[in-house]
Amino acid sequence: MRLSRYFLPVLKETPGDAVVVSHQLMLRAGMIRQTAAGIYAWLPLGLRVLKKIEAIVREEQDRAGAIEVLMPTIQSAELWKNSGRYDAYGPEMLRIKDRHDREMLFSPTAEELFTTIFANGARSYRDLPKNIYQIQWKFRDEVRPRFGVLRGREFLMKDAYSFDLDFDAARHSYNRMFVAYLRTFQRMGLHAIPMRADTGPIGGDLSHEFIVLAPTGESDVFYHRNWESARDLTVDADDAHALAGFVDGLNADYAATDEKRDEAAEAAAGDAILQSKGIEVGQVFYFGDKYTKAMGVTVQGADGQAVTPLMGSYGIGVSRLIGAIIEASHDKDGIVWPEAVAPYKVALINLRADDTACREAADALYGQLEAAGVEVLYDDRDERGGTKFATADLIGVPWQLIVGPKGVAAGTVELKRRGGDREDVSVDAAMARLTG
Repeated sequence: MRLSRYFLPVLKETPGDAVVVSHQLMLRAGMIRQTAAGIYAWLPLGLRVLKKIEAIVREEQDRAGAIEVLMPTIQSAELWKNSGRYDAYGPEMLRIKDRHDREMLFSPTAEELFTTIFANGARSYRDLPKNIYQIQWKFRDEVRPRFGVLRGREFLMKDAYSFDLDFDAARHSYNRMFVAYLRTFQRMGLHAIPMRADTGPIGGDLSHEFIVLAPTGESDVFYHRNWESARDLTVDADDAHALAGFVDGLNADYAATDEKRDEAAEAAAGDAILQSKGIEVGQVFYFGDKYTKAMGVTVQGADGQAVTPLMGSYGIGVSRLIGAIIEASHDKDGIVWPEAVAPYKVALINLRADDTACREAADALYGQLEAAGVEVLYDDRDERGGTKFATADLIGVPWQLIVGPKGVAAGTVELKRRGGDREDVSVDAAMARLTG
């Protein structure tokens, strides 16, 4: 993409209402614009990152055996009344009426809807287990939306729901998602720690939040220092016994949110327990028959008797992840994207757009990179070099490939890793590095 044709409204100054770094940088880098309190328009650069994150989430859900669907954002209030949650959920739920005066709502979560869809398609124990998921927009009417996409009112979320015949099978589904989440965040360059957590209005008695450590986090978190090291996630997820042992082994190292602290366990571990702030990027729940029983859902068991399926729920804040990644990966000049989620792999910078030799060399490199399938943002604007470098640093593209008059004369280009030093290399060497 040529930057001269792109829509990238970067800002030189930090907006006064942006408090945390991720909100500041997303606005300055032209990724989002606020349209109402806690509601954002996603501009081209931000949308590219959102799609990259969504793709990783989808790949790991599919790998874990979950099946993708897409549910409506507007739900009937009757579903929630059937489960008993309509009046209990609170003012965060946006309640509306259609022209026929029927009560509707903008989905804040989707347990009731998924339970109903499952009940319409499952009759027998042979139809289980099932895990179905969607990546869809949600709305929760936060009383004080803040921190940009970290606490907005409208957000993109992956929510999955498992249905099993008994507790052992349900726990296996839970463990599959547990490891899938760790793999998902690891692929994004995030170090997320699973912590015992309250279930809140979702319900249930088993839950873990996945927390990214950050000074701007909303919660105090406590964890064993062993969690500071990356974990090897190699395990056969189809082997229920092996997977259970693997997950139990991970959870043997203490980690808990403030609401679930075990002060006796912390005291026993002594100096090995660390405290920090954290950002929640995902949560997994097991809540048994909370919804299936309330909504009268059964399937025929192997013995011919009716069985109430047991459920789990698994959420990832897809749009929230962008804020968390920036909070964890930035410097004084801007965003430092992990390559897996970067909007472009390389920023091609022509230092002299008015110089014919430079323009021809940069155009040729642009064609080579595109032909090789490298995602490249070509800064062909008639701007000073300093402006171009500042833009590339601000938006966080992992590599900068710089074409200038001296290099063209010498048959070289400058290659720079984001945050690193420039080095003069041949065009062939630069291409090999960027396509390898």
